[in-house]
Amino acid sequence: MPADILNKLGKLNEIEWALIKNHPDEGYKILKEIHFGLPVAEIVRQHHERVDGSGYPRGLKDGEIMLGARILAVADVVEAISSHRPCRPALGHEIALKEIKSGAGSYL
Repeated sequence: MPADILNKLGKLNEIEWALIKNHPDEGYKILKEIHFGLPVAEIVRQHHERVDGSGYPRGLKDGEIMLGARILAVADVVEAISSHRPCRPALGHEIALKEIKSGAGSYL
């Protein structure tokens, strides 16, 4: 992922957003040949899928999304909200937990 996209202060354009949405597949490609004893590569590939099919990269729905991917998605949200970003300061764990609670059952 190009650093200038990750560190961009403004809104991403269509091409930049497409690159961002490709990261689950790229993670899958990196991990697929490593034997973890669990389907880690597929979990990484699915961690931005959503129960209503609005996620990416494949638009999987509800029962098609692995439990491990759902757990990773929660961890990803907590990390994203509670960590510093170029466009904003870290918002903290309290706000991250509120977001998780408000989205429970609707996203994952």
